[in-house]
Amino acid sequence: MKLLSVNLGRARAVPYTDQPDGLTGIDKRPADGPVRVAAPGPKGTGASGLAGDAVCDTRHHGGDHQAVYAVAREDLDDWERELGRTLVNGSFGENLTTEGLDVSGALIGERWRVGPEVVLEVTSGRIPCRTFQGHLGEQRWVRRFTERGAPGAYLRVVEPGEIRAGDPVEVVHRPDHDVTVAVQFRAVTTERALLPRLLAAGPALHPESLAAARKYVARQGG
Repeated sequence: MKLLSVNLGRARAVPYTDQPDGLTGIDKRPADGPVRVAAPGPKGTGASGLAGDAVCDTRHHGGDHQAVYAVAREDLDDWERELGRTLVNGSFGENLTTEGLDVSGALIGERWRVGPEVVLEVTSGRIPCRTFQGHLGEQRWVRRFTERGAPGAYLRVVEPGEIRAGDPVEVVHRPDHDVTVAVQFRAVTTERALLPRLLAAGPALHPESLAAARKYVARQGG
């Protein structure tokens, strides 16, 4: 398991975002050298977990629980075959493109050591949006991506440091439950009946998903 690329985005204006200023950082490109990774602070601050990476839509992106976004190269390859086009590393707006790691099959709370310094913890899957669809330029993309159910993983930064392309990725902790990123994604998108199952993931789960699960359980109990 290894890191194929570390991808950073600069803010640029596009016609397909809901942002008032029209800016997005979704167009990420592989960085040449090492990149500093650290907890960016609360959501809404406009900060990414990677130095030099732009977060423009602070309502839905950035913050400690979405500090880093990872996608498996194997998933990009599957989409390449289906779409009939090349998808370079960073095409999905991911910060990390990995090889040999089942990203969407990772457990919520699972921890990865990336290179010699950085430790990341899985919090949730990525919810597709209009900006993602516009960036890819594929019709019905939000629906197609959702139906596939392999969203890639958001991660929080447990131990900061530097990472670079080629760094090994090691799973250093796997929690004692069966809530994967794919299960969490289905629960908050297409299969709401799965929401109670998310509670087994505990505080490692993204706070918004945890709140949704608790609300669903409360309603069912009532």
